[in-house]
Amino acid sequence: MTERASFGARVLARAALGVLWLATRLPLPIPALVGRALGRGLYGLASGRRRVVLTNLALCFPEIDPGRRRRLARAHFAALGQGLIDTAIAWWASPARLRRLVAFRGREYYERALQEGRVILLVPHFTALNIGVALSLERPMANVYRELPNPVFEATFRRAIRRFGAITVTQDEGVRPVLKALKDGRVLYYLPDQDFGERSSVFAPFFGVPAVTLHAVGRLARASHAQVVPCYVYQRPWGRGYEVVFAPALTDFPSGDVAHDATLTNHAIEEGVRRHPEQYFWVHKRFKTRPPGEPSVYSR
Repeated sequence: MTERASFGARVLARAALGVLWLATRLPLPIPALVGRALGRGLYGLASGRRRVVLTNLALCFPEIDPGRRRRLARAHFAALGQGLIDTAIAWWASPARLRRLVAFRGREYYERALQEGRVILLVPHFTALNIGVALSLERPMANVYRELPNPVFEATFRRAIRRFGAITVTQDEGVRPVLKALKDGRVLYYLPDQDFGERSSVFAPFFGVPAVTLHAVGRLARASHAQVVPCYVYQRPWGRGYEVVFAPALTDFPSGDVAHDATLTNHAIEEGVRRHPEQYFWVHKRFKTRPPGEPSVYSR
């Protein structure tokens, strides 16, 4: 049964990838609108994830009234649906098309950091996250990621990331290949904002709520003498492309205090989230791990 299920999962994955590939052949506004409609449908169907989103929004934006939070949640699911199309564009669009679709903002912060040495891009989980592959068109990159459970998606992801010369490093490989990539002059594309439990993490406030936060960013910056530049990848309205926005490099970072450094990275993520809150990855249980003695915030 396991082998049969595995074979079926591979077939379904290839079918899904085929549909996504076909969607990339159309002008972006068309599949983007379809993706957003799909996301709105999921808002009604995926009750469990809808509760997660609404819980996260209530914790992070208590000042917003419940009606507005529900509208924000619907907008998030629409952005999430479009994110499927964004992923397909990132995986299969030609270099010329990516250059047309992606606009860069705050590039001077990125360039300044590059002139001064090694760079770690601090990239929060936004729905258009994978469009960051366009950065590999300009400079050699290294991407740290969590290995995907489906082998078809895993192989497709690795091919897509590597097609412009980037390298991939799984989280299980540890820091050595990451430090080597930085030493070799690659820019590190690093995602710091998911809950992987207390291992290699500290509790730091995220929108005022204690959240386990990886302290690897500060340690990598210290070991490699790299600057950490926040980088946000956003969808533009009506399928008109994407923006990659850079912010100034974190100052006095790392400080040597892992809790303080984790707080600084979370604050940088918050800055990006406030610009387009509907596009942050609220479906993730960001507050799943609680400080000792605190109950779960997510209903079962």
